[in-house]
Amino acid sequence: MGKVKYYYDSETLSYRKIERKKRTTFKYAVVFLLAAALFAFFFVIIASNFFESPKERQLVRENENLKFQYELLDKRMEDALAALENVEERDNAIYRLYFEANPIPEEQRRAGFGGVNRYKKYEGYDNSKLIAETNKKLDIIEKAIVVQSKSLDEIKILAEDKEQFLEAIPAIQPVNNENLTRMASGYGYRTDPFTKVRKFHYGMDFTAPRGTPIYATGDGIVKRADNSSTGYGKHIRIDHGYGYVSLYAHLYKYNVRVNQRVKRGDLIGFVGSTGRSEAPHLHYEIFKDEERINPINFYYGNLSAKEFNELLEKASLENQSLD
Repeated sequence: MGKVKYYYDSETLSYRKIERKKRTTFKYAVVFLLAAALFAFFFVIIASNFFESPKERQLVRENENLKFQYELLDKRMEDALAALENVEERDNAIYRLYFEANPIPEEQRRAGFGGVNRYKKYEGYDNSKLIAETNKKLDIIEKAIVVQSKSLDEIKILAEDKEQFLEAIPAIQPVNNENLTRMASGYGYRTDPFTKVRKFHYGMDFTAPRGTPIYATGDGIVKRADNSSTGYGKHIRIDHGYGYVSLYAHLYKYNVRVNQRVKRGDLIGFVGSTGRSEAPHLHYEIFKDEERINPINFYYGNLSAKEFNELLEKASLENQSLD
């Protein structure tokens, strides 16, 4: 029961009971409700600005975690891109250069990333710049991997061809050093043993006993094994491909036949003195694109640096040839 209130009436000199009108009660109620609503409104505003709900805290944590993961991903892609750029640099400066292939220009490796803004869909978010940059780097890496993969496929083909070339090119001495009496004459002007006239000697003469083994200096196919070329006597010609042909003259006998495929180091014949020859020796020539060239540059396959220098010194002497 509510507390009864009185007031002092000076006219009657007595206390009279205060009677509250319904209208006044209603007014007070309305004022109270408005005040309460206003208080609640300000409380919500203040709470929303200065306090977080559990759900909001969870969303904030998730957002921060996503941002952190994006930053980690971005860093990993930076590292991957740096590693890929290093591979690209070696690809251009070493691999493609070694195999005589043109370097891939930068604009070809990075083509397709200018012009239209392909990352517009990532705009309008809190971390839009980070998301767009991360996706851009991912696109660059994917494109670079495709280009580099195609380049490595090309390098593989070139390497296989290069391997065949290295196996085919004449690269060893046709007679073993232990079987040599001496290196009689080199490439260049020499005195003819029969006419005593100074003329150009197009090969190298290796003096060795009759029957000394002669070896193929590179992979190839025997194109000739006959004595029908003037002056050479019994001789062999091996086509190595790539424009290279090696010739072995004045043989005692053959160990191969025409159209036979041979490998570097295979026994193909024996030293003799057939044809225009003064003594048993091997006359050895190399042709490149049908032009005779100096064989001295093709012994890197089985001579040490010291042996090669000694051979070079002997080959440079202008003496008398044996054919």
